[in-house]
Amino acid sequence: MKKNNSVKKIKIQKQTETVAVTIDEFCKKLCLMPMYTGSNTHLHISTSNISRPGLFLAGFHKYFASDRVQVIGEQETAYICTLDKEQRKIAVDALFERDIPCVILSSGLDACEKFLFAAQKYNRVVLGSQARSTVLFSDLSMYLSELLAPSTRKHGVLVDIYGMGVLIVGKSGVGKSETVLELLGRMHRLVADDAVNIKRIGNRLVGSSPATIRHFMEVRGLGVIDISLMYGASAIVDDKEIDLVINLEDWDSTKEYDRLGATEEYYDILDINVPMQTIPVKTGRNVAVILEVAVRNFRLKCAGHNALDDLKSRIGLK
Repeated sequence: MKKNNSVKKIKIQKQTETVAVTIDEFCKKLCLMPMYTGSNTHLHISTSNISRPGLFLAGFHKYFASDRVQVIGEQETAYICTLDKEQRKIAVDALFERDIPCVILSSGLDACEKFLFAAQKYNRVVLGSQARSTVLFSDLSMYLSELLAPSTRKHGVLVDIYGMGVLIVGKSGVGKSETVLELLGRMHRLVADDAVNIKRIGNRLVGSSPATIRHFMEVRGLGVIDISLMYGASAIVDDKEIDLVINLEDWDSTKEYDRLGATEEYYDILDINVPMQTIPVKTGRNVAVILEVAVRNFRLKCAGHNALDDLKSRIGLK
């Protein structure tokens, strides 16, 4: 049987603008200690690249990237200590007069007087870390990559079914939230209802809920309910990688639906094709159970087992 490949496209503009993150959140995520923040409350980050300004402090300014977070470790500090008082002031001033997001001192180093004076003079942020430079670089790189990842927001519901992230989409009123309520009763977990924030991290799509509505769900006729209080902590999860998209639509008696599973559909999110299945909804169909079966069947296909291929083999079809 001929496969019919259907691909749905969503035009997404990748995020390239500067992201503002509060200094408190930045420090909390990376276990940093503020040494001087001045009048700043936010850091403005535009790249996940990180710099160690050793060459710059030595006087080579030609290729300096001032838009990067600057990490100063033991080597840079040892070099600065070899300079006389006037040279040290010139080197440090040259760094802090640039429009840099922040300076982080690694390995538990203390900020020298020239650093703090320059930070105050140019209103720059200086932070400290107990981690060595290599460890700090790794943690900082991962955090900044996630912070600056291309992102979008999608109307739908994201749930964890048997460990797989399932994004349920469909027009308003088709029964997405009601289906999820039954899934919660069957010990599955809610990630986000109504609005799903999606980030592309490498080749993965990670979905989460906007902070203001996290753990809440709207049910027509009941209003807003708190899933975390009603079902407990085991019924919620903060974020989940999206593995499968389920498109719920009202049953159309004039439409011919795929009865054998021969049609391959994909849902394009941030230039990644996510496998999708369209499930028609009508009275008498237990959609929650069908979703469970869809996830089980999808996992078998990922493991190399295809029921349709097995059936064809039994009846002698290629």
